[in-house]
Amino acid sequence: MTTHTERGRLGRSRPARSRSVFSGLAPLAWIGPAIALIAFAVLWPVVKMVQSSTTHWSRYGVNLGSNGTDNYNKLFKEQDLSGVLERTGIWVVVVVTLTMVISLGVAQLFNQKFPGRTVARWALIAPWAASVMMTSIIFKWMLYPGYGFINIILNDLGLVDRNSPTADWLGHSGSGFIWEMAVAIFVSIPFTSYTVIAGLQTVPAEVYEAARVDGASKVRTYFSITLPLLRPALLVATVINVMNVFNSFPIIWEMTHGGPGYDTSTTTVFMWILKRQNIGESAALSVVNFALVIVIVFAFLKVSKWNSEGEA
Repeated sequence: MTTHTERGRLGRSRPARSRSVFSGLAPLAWIGPAIALIAFAVLWPVVKMVQSSTTHWSRYGVNLGSNGTDNYNKLFKEQDLSGVLERTGIWVVVVVTLTMVISLGVAQLFNQKFPGRTVARWALIAPWAASVMMTSIIFKWMLYPGYGFINIILNDLGLVDRNSPTADWLGHSGSGFIWEMAVAIFVSIPFTSYTVIAGLQTVPAEVYEAARVDGASKVRTYFSITLPLLRPALLVATVINVMNVFNSFPIIWEMTHGGPGYDTSTTTVFMWILKRQNIGESAALSVVNFALVIVIVFAFLKVSKWNSEGEA
């Protein structure tokens, strides 16, 4: 039989357990909204994207039922897909690499004290704050053959005849793709530079003072102190740039519409073009795009050993 004392202990243990459960659920009040937002803005669209990729859609967007992997089979039989994938790889590697290299120099410059530095920093943010679509259209106008601003300057310098076919930069796949990458770098530099500047400002001045006392040259100091301490900022900037550049659409679409043919199309642009012909096939490419971004980011983090400092 349960004694009076034992019943008292049991009675006291139940509220204690209840309080423990409620205290364990208390953090949900803080992280719950964030989880709900992620589920609504990230997970739900991914689920719908996968569902759409296995659905047979009419040209007018009417759901005609599931068709399994038929959309993927059609996608991988596209003759232009291999070229588009190769071009996407070139696009991401060139734009991200040059953006990071240039931003390192820009950040180093803007981290120095000089007259008008504040105004110069404000000016630096302009290309990033402006609409990417608007920036792309402006560059398209400047590159217009005959009376484009860039062609007028090149003509005055004697580098090109603005009325010749070679002045139609966006009409040729090679030069058009190069100019698109230049615009992508132009709009990516501000954010990346500010990220690196933030990293530079976290480096203690005492570290540089110790390096000078030890007789380290500026080059040695930069490669042995500055770059290693900038590693977290560089990782963040690189990952965000990879995702943004990979999914970039307005620059290519506004400047060349992915043409001539598909010669300047990346997977994102090609996906939009496919949408006009086959919604399900376009959805299948969007799933492939999503998977590629995840693989690229994880591979980069693996190679860069992003958490090695924590392990140390």
